[in-house]
Amino acid sequence: MEENRKYTNWDDGVYGTGPMEPPKKHNGTLAVLLILIIFLCGIVTLLSVMNIKLFQRLQLREETLAITFDDAKQETVGTQPEAETGSAPKTQESATFDLHQSPSGAENVPQEGGLSLQEIYRQCAPSVVSISSTRSGGTTTGTGVIFTEDGLLLTNAHVVDGALSVSVQLMDDRVFPAEIRGQDEISDLAVLKIGCTGLTPAQFGDSDALRVGDTVVAIGDPLGIKFRGTFTDGIVSAINRDVEVSGHTMTLIQTNAALNSGNSGGPLINCYGQVVGINTMKIGAFADSTGVEGLGFAIPSATVRDIVCQLLSQGYVSGRPTLGITGESLPVFYRHYYSLPSGLVITGVERASDAYEKGLQDGDILTTLNGVRVTSMNELSAAIGDLEVGDMVTVNIYRSGKNYQVELTLTENKG
Repeated sequence: MEENRKYTNWDDGVYGTGPMEPPKKHNGTLAVLLILIIFLCGIVTLLSVMNIKLFQRLQLREETLAITFDDAKQETVGTQPEAETGSAPKTQESATFDLHQSPSGAENVPQEGGLSLQEIYRQCAPSVVSISSTRSGGTTTGTGVIFTEDGLLLTNAHVVDGALSVSVQLMDDRVFPAEIRGQDEISDLAVLKIGCTGLTPAQFGDSDALRVGDTVVAIGDPLGIKFRGTFTDGIVSAINRDVEVSGHTMTLIQTNAALNSGNSGGPLINCYGQVVGINTMKIGAFADSTGVEGLGFAIPSATVRDIVCQLLSQGYVSGRPTLGITGESLPVFYRHYYSLPSGLVITGVERASDAYEKGLQDGDILTTLNGVRVTSMNELSAAIGDLEVGDMVTVNIYRSGKNYQVELTLTENKG
């Protein structure tokens, strides 16, 4: 019999009859609960009184403004019945109007001697393409402009920068892989080539002839291919506008034609259907708390022609100075953990540069250039932006706990 008995696992640390201490009093808790109940009752009572007063006001308003509708669509508005006032009933005719036949597609000519907006779109749309760039982090989109019949086209450098592959979609929905023939980050321009002939090249106009107030339009893919071929119009808001972008100063055309993410690389077109600029940026992004609108910018066609000719002929833009190094910003954590100065960690040195000849190497930290603090590649570009090839600069280099001053000669940046 003893073998068939089941025993319960007891906790030896607990006395079976419960705690031996006297029960605690909860007078304070009860008092707080009582106060809360009284407070809630007061709120309920107050709301009830307010509802009664509101109901009385609404009832009074209904008695004062009596509006009735009859089959003749007349309204009678009064404070008393008509029999008591003895006056004629006040009537109001129903609002109605006739719809007249409208002419279809009235032409909108923006400027004397120019094309209508509809004609500009028909003429220029076949020269505009959609661009998709595949990167390690995903796919980005932009717009491009065809400028030769055999497949050369323009876009922004930032549209294709770092792309593993690039594809181009024409207005007739054909898609082609694209090869990057040249790009220049400073001017934000890139030349692409697709294997297709018989294309419709855009006609380029002289941006130097633009005046403030001239009508311009833009064609592009705001927010991506889903809205490709979007057509917006505006005016030239300013010319020769200096705008700082990534440490470089660009001289651009300012326009209030709507430009958004995805319009990058698309054409800015005058009233004669000529491309006078390549859209590059806007001020007032979606996350911008200032909510700025109507501040778009385009690279002037005169600048575009010069850059494209150099990219196609030699692969780079002449006269651009460089220190011959690449680098990365030094994270704050590493600076504090290893007691390092703020600066730019050198990750590469070109063999053809004076920096290589003077012994700069990977791992060095560049802290200043001509006395100006440098912590990123953008700041380095800004520090030498106004200098010329052949100029001498003084840089401060930190290596193994020591600081060194080195005189370096700027060389030509060949991409």
